[in-house]
Amino acid sequence: MAGHSQFKNIMHKKGKQDALRSKVFSKLAREITVAAKMGMPDPNMNPRLRLAIQAARAENMPKDNIERAIKKAAGGDSENYDEVRYEGYAPGGVAVIIEALTDNRNRTAGEVRSYFSKAGGALAETGAVSFMFDHVGEIEFDAKAASDDAMMEAAIEAGADDVQSSADGHVVTTSMEAFAEVSKALEAKFGEPRKSKLVWRPQNTIAVDDETGEKIVKLIGALEDNDDVQNVFANFEISEALMAKLGG
Repeated sequence: MAGHSQFKNIMHKKGKQDALRSKVFSKLAREITVAAKMGMPDPNMNPRLRLAIQAARAENMPKDNIERAIKKAAGGDSENYDEVRYEGYAPGGVAVIIEALTDNRNRTAGEVRSYFSKAGGALAETGAVSFMFDHVGEIEFDAKAASDDAMMEAAIEAGADDVQSSADGHVVTTSMEAFAEVSKALEAKFGEPRKSKLVWRPQNTIAVDDETGEKIVKLIGALEDNDDVQNVFANFEISEALMAKLGG
């Protein structure tokens, strides 16, 4: 299993236990507001807003919160957020990509740089590590949504690049360009997906020892905890024993 997927599973488990829901909702609301401000406030006419709302629903964000975030953009009095991507190296030479929405670039850059320094890593220039990842769309459905063959057939017909099916569900991969159309076509056929998002998928992963792995997970946890950071991706792989320890 790729390190990125391992990490997401760990953080998902830990997040359900420890994370403040208000922080999660705040980040989701920020993305909804930015998406609504950049395009139409109607999710049927705005693919990014549609995805943001789906992500919010996946985290059980109340409908009132979602509507309030959309109205905030329409009101014109919301903060102006810049989309920023940071790239760096964690311990062990592991590549890390951070996506942020910030109203103060200097503050966010300083905080991100501090996290890397404390972890024994280093922030790098934009483009320094992103070439080691593919920027793609991922659409996830529960296993019961369709048979493996039916999902594969529908995904190919919609223009997807790949489908991975298992007992955990179906993960459909698309290019960035085809993402919105494929997502819409599959939703029409199988209902709303479990998740639908753009990700940085590592082309290869780096296996690290447990000590280094703990440092990396701690670094990414600090980044995830920052109010301005929306997503974090990394190309590392850790042992099953450490994954069980961190996710326990």
